[in-house]
Amino acid sequence: MRALVIGWASFRHGGATSVDVLGMRRVDAALSLAEVPHDLAWGPSFRAEGLNYEEVDPARYSHVVFVSGAARGRQVREVHRRFAHCHRIAVGVSVTDPGDDAVTGFDQVLARDHQGIATPDLSVDASTDEVLVAGLILGPEPTAVRSRVTRWLTGIDCGRVPLDPGLASTDWARCATPDQFTSILSHLDVVVTTRLDGLVLGLRAGVPVLAVDPVDGGGALTAQADALGWPALVPAEESGQAENLDSWWRWCSSVQGRAVAALRALPSDNGLLRDMVKVFEAGPVR
Repeated sequence: MRALVIGWASFRHGGATSVDVLGMRRVDAALSLAEVPHDLAWGPSFRAEGLNYEEVDPARYSHVVFVSGAARGRQVREVHRRFAHCHRIAVGVSVTDPGDDAVTGFDQVLARDHQGIATPDLSVDASTDEVLVAGLILGPEPTAVRSRVTRWLTGIDCGRVPLDPGLASTDWARCATPDQFTSILSHLDVVVTTRLDGLVLGLRAGVPVLAVDPVDGGGALTAQADALGWPALVPAEESGQAENLDSWWRWCSSVQGRAVAALRALPSDNGLLRDMVKVFEAGPVR
């Protein structure tokens, strides 16, 4: 006896959600506790490592457990065809049409919602790990630097939150005031940015900022990092060096990085304001 655990995250075009994957994780834990031999299969576009669903040998398995999501569609029907010899169980799924052959193809259906009856989703008590939350404040225009940074970010284990510092009172997806925006920043662990806004506002909130200047030779971002005495700056010419980005990410994530950022958040005596006030103190221009 050996079971194969699959779900929407197992298909190439499954479009898996966090709920789907946590459901598979919960089933994995339950089968492990019951000492049932089993494997989890993943889609090639979702997870490169691990068992590839498209390459598994159906003959190795006596059972298939399909987890979470809706029990419908072409890909679910393909499961029935490919694993016709297996005992097929659907667990934690939504059943919208009990007569659908994607549903009737299972030997057993343990639904999370069916005909007005619902049970808690499997993801509710699945185990998770805490990871850093990173706010991403990147230039909107496609550039080589932006492409390098986003490519690097795909390999970083963190919660990624894309943020637009632009304000708009009529767009629900954007902040209407700087107070709203800086309140979001205050809840982050790290900011990754190619914009001056991200550097200045991130440090103002006391959050370590990994700044990557998009301008060859250094632009406004580099100048501002120098003015603020902030070390975690990567020049545009070095933005393709993953080891450099990794090094500054580790520093920003460290106790030292957070401590230095907290110091930068303290109020300072801004020389620009002193110079402005002096203009007024000099009296009216004649």
